Amino acid sequence: MITRRNLLQAAPVAAAGALALSACGGSGGGSGEGGSGGSLSWMALLHTPTTPDAAGPVHSGLAEETGQDFEIQWVPDASKEEKMNAALASGSVADITSITNLTNSSIRSGVTSGLFWDVEPFLGEFENLKGIDPKTIESARLDGVLYGVPFQKPLARYGVLVRQDWLDELGLDVPHTIEDLGEVAKAFAEGDPTGTGQSVTGFIDREESFKVGFRSLAGYFGAGETFQLDEAAGKIIPACTSEAWMEAMEWYQEVYAAGGVNQEFITTQKQNQQQAIAQDKGGIVVTGLFEAKNYAALADSINPDSGVEWTLINDITYADVPRRIVSDTGGGMGGLFSISTQSVKSEDEVREVLAFADALMTEEVHNLMTNGIEGTHYEVDGDGAVNIIDEALWEQEVQPYSSSRLAENAFTYKSSNEYVNLANEMMEENSEYAITNPVQSLNSETFNSQWATIEQGLNDVYNKFMMGQATMGDYEAAIESARGQGLDDIISEYTEAYEEFNA
Repeated sequence: MITRRNLLQAAPVAAAGALALSACGGSGGGSGEGGSGGSLSWMALLHTPTTPDAAGPVHSGLAEETGQDFEIQWVPDASKEEKMNAALASGSVADITSITNLTNSSIRSGVTSGLFWDVEPFLGEFENLKGIDPKTIESARLDGVLYGVPFQKPLARYGVLVRQDWLDELGLDVPHTIEDLGEVAKAFAEGDPTGTGQSVTGFIDREESFKVGFRSLAGYFGAGETFQLDEAAGKIIPACTSEAWMEAMEWYQEVYAAGGVNQEFITTQKQNQQQAIAQDKGGIVVTGLFEAKNYAALADSINPDSGVEWTLINDITYADVPRRIVSDTGGGMGGLFSISTQSVKSEDEVREVLAFADALMTEEVHNLMTNGIEGTHYEVDGDGAVNIIDEALWEQEVQPYSSSRLAENAFTYKSSNEYVNLANEMMEENSEYAITNPVQSLNSETFNSQWATIEQGLNDVYNKFMMGQATMGDYEAAIESARGQGLDDIISEYTEAYEEFNA
């Protein structure tokens, strides 16, 4: 009835019976005596406009499936940094805290200050937790310590979406190499893929190109995910200073100069990018593979007879560089499910909270947090596809819980939309070729204080280079200038930390 992609070898958890967490504080930062008779407090992030009812069917179902009473302290995503910093600074954290944005130096400092348990020694005792991808565990450690169960995402969700109907109109094959992709972009700009005489381009990029779209393209050339190990020099270096990155810049600038990239991309906001794609202004976008469904739907909302058809590509290669895709999810790590050392006092109590986490990764619970209750929120059609019955009800009662799934893609569900099914398959396949940041879990004080300024300076020269207002020599000069502004210290600190933890 449901297509199952068992990435985590999940199995029913024996420890998910009634959990007696009587020693855990129910309100966070407690004394260990518990204010709610064994009910866990969980500070979780809210990505939806409304808060679900604590007495609603999904919350009740989760309590029943996990065998654990719990209360959620919802924190709106827009105020998460403020709320998180305040909680960490005061030491008044819930029994469980969902922590994201670990690149924020103050949050990172709070997480490593002793407020949370190192859970890694316990994971092997639980059927689902012990199956977490080692790459994700590695990405989730902070200076070698795992301060919570990682929220697991696909290791790499990106690919290239190309308008199949435009390829057909111009008699072009689906590109699978960087060289062919560039030629298709130019052909879209020079030809008439819409058959209307309308002027169009190839790539539709946006102002975050340096950090998002181009970053993914540079990965095909051999550039790393933010940082990489330069084996020849024996150092950790920023990916944007690598030879592969600069080679990718030269290729992309050539495509841009030929009209194959929207000329105003450096001022294009994400929403404008999406609208341009939906309005037939360009036929290539570097993005999450799951976006194909959304782009098709947006085009249909503008013109129901649009005839838009996308092809999803996840195997682009360049020259003799092995197939690869840089992670867009921090190595599959969407944050930490952290356990308080203040209210969860003993190792046995830690195990009880981890049993709750393990239960959250079962198929039944994942389905509840994704689709809701069958017959109320969703139904399964004759082809085995899951369809939402009442979108508004699902958004109110189910959707808020989806961002708190510990393993986002542990199970996927057949959809009546083939873009969704294909994207799920390709994102799973991407994990085999994913490139992650080797120093994501390590600390560099100079990175914390200087990287944002250094990266912005290089970003500015990249934009000028793309527009023909700067040369590659200018970009190299900007790198040299940054060395005295902290870049060399970042390289030195990360290299030392990397060698220490990989000795």
